[in-house]
Amino acid sequence: MGIFLFFVIIVGTVALTFVAQKRTSSAADFFVADGKIGGVSNGFAIAGDFMSAATLLGITAIIFGAGYDAVIYLGAPLGAFSIIIYLMTDKLKALGKYSFTDIICSRLKEKPIRILAATTTLSFSLMYLMAQIVGAGALIEVLFGISYLWAVVIVTALMVIYVAIGGMFATTWVQIFKAILLLAGVSVLALLTLSTFNFSFAEMYNAAHANHGTDGLLTRGGGLGLSTLSAVSLGVGLCLGLAGSPHLLMRFFTVKDKAAARVSAGVALGAISYVNLLIFFVIGVGAVALVKGNDVYLDASGGVIGGNNMVSIHLADAVGGEVFLGIIAAVAFATILAVVAGLMLASVTALTHDLYSNVIKTGELDQDRQIRLSKYAAVGLGIIVAILGIAFERQNIAYLVSLTLAIGASTNFPLLILSMYWRGLTTKGAVAGGIVGLVTAIMLMVLGPAVWVDVFGNDQPIFPQAYPALYSVTLAFITMWVVSVMDSSEQGVQDRNNFQVMEDS
Repeated sequence: MGIFLFFVIIVGTVALTFVAQKRTSSAADFFVADGKIGGVSNGFAIAGDFMSAATLLGITAIIFGAGYDAVIYLGAPLGAFSIIIYLMTDKLKALGKYSFTDIICSRLKEKPIRILAATTTLSFSLMYLMAQIVGAGALIEVLFGISYLWAVVIVTALMVIYVAIGGMFATTWVQIFKAILLLAGVSVLALLTLSTFNFSFAEMYNAAHANHGTDGLLTRGGGLGLSTLSAVSLGVGLCLGLAGSPHLLMRFFTVKDKAAARVSAGVALGAISYVNLLIFFVIGVGAVALVKGNDVYLDASGGVIGGNNMVSIHLADAVGGEVFLGIIAAVAFATILAVVAGLMLASVTALTHDLYSNVIKTGELDQDRQIRLSKYAAVGLGIIVAILGIAFERQNIAYLVSLTLAIGASTNFPLLILSMYWRGLTTKGAVAGGIVGLVTAIMLMVLGPAVWVDVFGNDQPIFPQAYPALYSVTLAFITMWVVSVMDSSEQGVQDRNNFQVMEDS
């Protein structure tokens, strides 16, 4: 059943891609579907783009291992979409064309900003893609019994096909299809889990608490072992990182007007909140009650088969048997495909639209050549992502995503919010703050426990905090403010004057 459903999804989505190719005749079609996506449809596509492997696989794994500390991951979307709806949606639609970089360039010097934004977008997207590939590789490895390496190759190849052939139309249709599948899948999984305990939350929670032992991780926080400062840093990174995610922001350029953009954000927030609530209160707890300590789902060393990222898949088997396991695994796979397609398209847009077309060629590139180069870029990025996915095998997906979002929070978010609302921002300040935020986030990430210890194999991390966002975001904002205030150059004066021009437009 699992194999059959996988092939149904693969064949169906690839067919959608070839249909979409017929509607992709211009750069506007390829990058943003020429603004032809409806508000409600785009809302489901945003939800499909947002709810990654970290949602169903990674967050369930955190609840499985650390209990209620996962609430930090589940509360972040509410804050992020509140910021997007109330502070960013109208300006995104009014000032952007293909990417969020267009908005910043509407008042600051174009060339240095596009180089910076392309760098931050690629850094963000490649790490986010790596996290999805890790989840997909583990999923296929467990279900089909093939090696992790070949599983990564298969998923990467599909990702390249969606973007290189179909562009934004194909990506949107895949994301809508995935969002509907995920909403239905988690609903049925939650109902079957509750039915196992006679629809009694008390009975399910008691069983989960007993399996967790005497540490009480389901009744109090602390399972992740975070200090208060680390917990705040994680929350800041998740919330502001989501609000600065290039693959989510570019979806607001696919609708026709501001009203449709607001509808999109509202629909997306409703769908995401529904899925998160079911995972937090039912699916995660059910996994602890039925999978933890169950010999059926343990390997020879006593660990969960496939790692903790697979506990929601094992829960599907426990409550619905092999057939339902195949269904949920297929849903999780569709989730990953939709997200990697959106991330890949954001990366390609940064390379060909922001960097090559507007910096190297300064607008001289014709649309056919721009689309062709975008397809080549998709292939090259796919190879890089596959290598990264193999290097970071077995890392928790939600954890990898949280580190990735620290980059978005430290670079894209400060650039966007200050260019929209602060007259004093100058090109020098934006570039300096963006570089400081990006370098600090990556440097602290490499020196922290996730990379320095888990990947490089060192005994102790140089930077003790697991989540760097609080430090890198603060430094980015301070640098932008200080450098902009000190910038008295002719260009700095022009940047300040451009703010009113942008507001009027």
